Amino acid sequence: MRTLIEKLENQGVLTKEEYSALIRSRTPELAGLLFEKARNIRERYYGKDVYIRGLIEFTSCCKNDCYYCGLRRSNRNAQRYRLTKDEILECCKNGYGLGFRTFVLQGGEDPYFTAEKLVDIISSIKNGFPDCALTLSVGEKSYDEYKAFFDAGAERYLLRHETADDEHYRRLHPKELSPENRKRCLYDLKEIGYQVGCGFMVGSPWQTAENLADDLLFIKELQPQMVGIGPFIPQHDTPFGDKQAGTLELTLFMLGLLRLTLPYALIPATTALGTIDPLGREKGIQSGANVVMPNLSPVSVRKKYLLYDNKICTGDEAAECRNCLEMRMKAIGYNVVVSRGDCCNFNK
Repeated sequence: MRTLIEKLENQGVLTKEEYSALIRSRTPELAGLLFEKARNIRERYYGKDVYIRGLIEFTSCCKNDCYYCGLRRSNRNAQRYRLTKDEILECCKNGYGLGFRTFVLQGGEDPYFTAEKLVDIISSIKNGFPDCALTLSVGEKSYDEYKAFFDAGAERYLLRHETADDEHYRRLHPKELSPENRKRCLYDLKEIGYQVGCGFMVGSPWQTAENLADDLLFIKELQPQMVGIGPFIPQHDTPFGDKQAGTLELTLFMLGLLRLTLPYALIPATTALGTIDPLGREKGIQSGANVVMPNLSPVSVRKKYLLYDNKICTGDEAAECRNCLEMRMKAIGYNVVVSRGDCCNFNK
């Protein structure tokens, strides 16, 4: 298996069978070798820098009914909220003062926020903070809507594909959502000119090593600038509330494989990693990640945006999140940097 890691390091891709075999045969020793190579590659492109993104969770309303998500429309226990444009701009103002130069506007697929409303919010953020990058994560839209957001100033878009296997996708989502449309959205975003992010859950119900291999091959084909992966964590008010969570061990291994497969990618050490292990985000950075995303949302709404159970940092002020993460990264030898943090391999 060491030879497969070396092959991946040199060639940047394996076959489906090779990825699957590597995932099935992983050991602590093999993981140690993988993480060492992943760190070396990440540092070749980005040094010891860790980029911070200011996350603004602006709506907990969603029209979709994904079986794993606490925001699903059928969850009658979910606490719904919508931030106003002024509240969103206040989050940006606070974040800017703390050194953030990227804002991530994330929410459920909320019909209230029409394309017109979102264009107005995007334009207002870009007018107020012209030296900052703006990332959207608002789900599946039409080509024209994506183009309007881009023209208004949005530069990046996060849309997890969740799983590249069509059958597995349909087991995680209701039939009105399709893997074909999800992938169409990602290719539309690339064509328009966004820095694009995809990603998947690790350890989701019925996931196999072959599914994970398909994810890596899809990502290699798509060539996104950003990839977000994290462990599946059940939410008690969903159909998957009694399913087993994904593990830190497998998630870290996938992070290492992802770094070798897409050396230049911006890869976050997610809040979900920190939720399943107190040092999860640090371990994610040490496995090849190079982004962290502190929360800029008002404390009053943070406990309402619960995609999964036991989410961390729901009571912290933005300054606390920022300072805490900076100290955590410094403790393992990395530096939180104040910059837009663009992908080093992106050319408009």
